[in-house]
Amino acid sequence: MITIENADKALKEYYLKAVSAQLNDGISPFFAAIEKTAENISGKEVNIAVVRGNSGNIKACAEDGELPDPYKNRYLSITSPLKNIYGAIEVSDKVLRASRDNSGAFVNIVNAEMEGLVSSARQNFQRMLYGDGSGQLCKVLSAVDEYTFKVDNLREFYVGMQIDIVPAAGQPSEGKGVYIVAIDRKNSTIKINTENNDPVLNATVCVHGSQGNELTGLGAIFGSSVLYGYDKSEEPYFAPYIADAENSLTEEMLCDVLDYMEENFNSKINMILCSYKTRKKIAALIADRKRVVNTIDARTGTGVVTVNDVPVYADKYCPEGEILFVNTDDFVLSQLCDWEWLEDESGKILKQIPGKAAYGATLVKYAELICKKPCGQAKIINV
Repeated sequence: MITIENADKALKEYYLKAVSAQLNDGISPFFAAIEKTAENISGKEVNIAVVRGNSGNIKACAEDGELPDPYKNRYLSITSPLKNIYGAIEVSDKVLRASRDNSGAFVNIVNAEMEGLVSSARQNFQRMLYGDGSGQLCKVLSAVDEYTFKVDNLREFYVGMQIDIVPAAGQPSEGKGVYIVAIDRKNSTIKINTENNDPVLNATVCVHGSQGNELTGLGAIFGSSVLYGYDKSEEPYFAPYIADAENSLTEEMLCDVLDYMEENFNSKINMILCSYKTRKKIAALIADRKRVVNTIDARTGTGVVTVNDVPVYADKYCPEGEILFVNTDDFVLSQLCDWEWLEDESGKILKQIPGKAAYGATLVKYAELICKKPCGQAKIINV
């Protein structure tokens, strides 16, 4: 017989393990390669000390000469708040009552809810890895009418999605928590379920409630002027190397970036990230030399092409026209815990949703993506 108690037990003992495994193994090659740890967490923040260069620790000198000075390392502190990442499922009271004597029906219903949760969590976590922490999905270009807007990117949207339309600074907002009811990919427009009178010039669109609350992803490391509180123009340690292909990418340039990073920053790039279109361009560049390797990378289980034995991975969230060169050893996902259910004081997971004849459960992860050596990463633009 299905009850709230044994439904709770099933979510704890069976579904949590299955969901965690799917989320940790199926997000992206980059995510699979980086370290995940609960170390370096203090309270609600991640705190990591890094060494910006060193000198004087090792030297060859006369037998009676001065010993090396061990105090010339320059330490920098990386501090960033843990981000709160939630996912929710909902089961109506009617469904629970109807499946009391039919465990198979209950399992089917919960399976459908969990599949939707896993799909959404994967997509959003993968997107956040490439974001800058702002949560911005696109820019609003113009208003077609009170309900319909033309945007510069429709890649992340789907019908039924809840979003916030965020106007430019200083302008009021009434477009929070609205739902997308239609998408016209041909004309690059989205239609929302309620009239929106906000000025749309310079407005942006975010997942509802996510503005400024997402992971500090690769977009911040390669794009933002300030990283972890440091101004990149004043502290070069936090500034990745940027090369401009000027729309004429060559194989030589790809190899030059790999060499430059090792020679100047002692950084061994072990992964190249780009869009699908750009990967095809890279494959075409090196095809004549037979350096395209259609194989499976043991670390990620993904087929790759390589440049100087460095795998090239395509990701739909990697910006078009850019190539990211990363040393995954420099990245860590600091997490207070792996995916877990949010429990009340009595340990219950399924709780009645206020004002509704339904029960809900919330999956949670508190985490932040940290790059311990931003200057050891590189990017080619205008490929």
